[in-house]
Amino acid sequence: MSVQVAAPGGTGLGPERLSPEELVRQTRQVVQGLEALRAEHHGLARHLAEALAGQGLVAGLELLEEKQQVVSHSLEAIELGLGEAQPRQVLLALSAHVGALEAEKQRLRAQARRLAQENSWLREELEETQRRLRASEEAVAQLEEEKGHLEFLGQLRQYDPPAEGQPEAPLRRDSLVSLFPSEEEERKGPEAAGAAAAQQGGYEIPARLRTLHNLVIQYAGQGRYEVAVPLCRQALEDLERSSGHCHPDVATMLNILALVYRDQNKYKEATDLLHDALQIREQTLGPEHPAVAATLNNLAVLYGKRGRYREAEPLCQRALEIREKVLGADHPDVAKQLNNLALLCQNQGKFEEVEQHYARALSIYEALGGPHDPNVAKTKNNLHTGHGHIRKPASWWPENSSSEKS
Repeated sequence: MSVQVAAPGGTGLGPERLSPEELVRQTRQVVQGLEALRAEHHGLARHLAEALAGQGLVAGLELLEEKQQVVSHSLEAIELGLGEAQPRQVLLALSAHVGALEAEKQRLRAQARRLAQENSWLREELEETQRRLRASEEAVAQLEEEKGHLEFLGQLRQYDPPAEGQPEAPLRRDSLVSLFPSEEEERKGPEAAGAAAAQQGGYEIPARLRTLHNLVIQYAGQGRYEVAVPLCRQALEDLERSSGHCHPDVATMLNILALVYRDQNKYKEATDLLHDALQIREQTLGPEHPAVAATLNNLAVLYGKRGRYREAEPLCQRALEIREKVLGADHPDVAKQLNNLALLCQNQGKFEEVEQHYARALSIYEALGGPHDPNVAKTKNNLHTGHGHIRKPASWWPENSSSEKS
């Protein structure tokens, strides 16, 4: 008896392309069939052995032995098939699985190449969009700047000098009004203005800065510093571009911005700006120019507000000396500077000097305006408060000087 064991998967047409799961399933079926065939052959071998044990004839014994040998050969073939079937099918399954993985990898690589190409296109599109966005932002910024300039010019026109006979709006006390002449001086007409300009060495504040000053006063008086400060900074940048940093107009603008900061209690920033303005004016106008006295007075007021009376007193004293030399000993601005100096001395307990300064200011006011001048009553009150027997520090509310034209 001869048994032929076919190799798994052999069909005569070549191995089919099967999935790993199908290969494993078929391998298990073949193994199960071989195991059943092996059990059947073991049964035949056992029956043949029993038959050989009970057989007495020689002729029958040879036949049985021949059959037993055939069954033994078949069993050996079955065992060999079982030994080879499972490893080979596992290898086939692994090979097929590896092939499937390779195909998937190639597909993923192709997809990655496609995505990389699309990503490159998207990057180019993004860069182009960003470029257009930057160009649009620059255009918007330029338009905003032009709009700001136009609005600024429009606002300045609202504060042009009033027509003849039209009263000007009152200005707040202890603020930016200290930079420019009083209403009385403005009403004196062009002759007085020309004389003041000649007295100050030919330098006169440009009309545009006067208009800007009025605009800043309104915004600062309303507490709208977020508008007042940018206006000052914009004007300062324009002046520095057109005239350079070391120019009297730049010093004027620094004074305006410094007093805006002072009204915001930003004393350090205001002090730095005033020192810069003082240096510019001393270099360009001379150390004894009235504009230098104006900046010295502003610095003295600023130090007084910070309680630094000892530092403020020499600045105020120097401003007084300049005003006396340029304006004369009986000028109202000298009286106002004397009031400031007396107030500084009062806060330091120098009551004899306080009385001297107030008494001198009082004599100037009485000589110029008579006994009914409001400044006379005010100075008399200051003189009484600052008298030697009163030891209470005075509040720091300095007089504004009408000659501070910067």
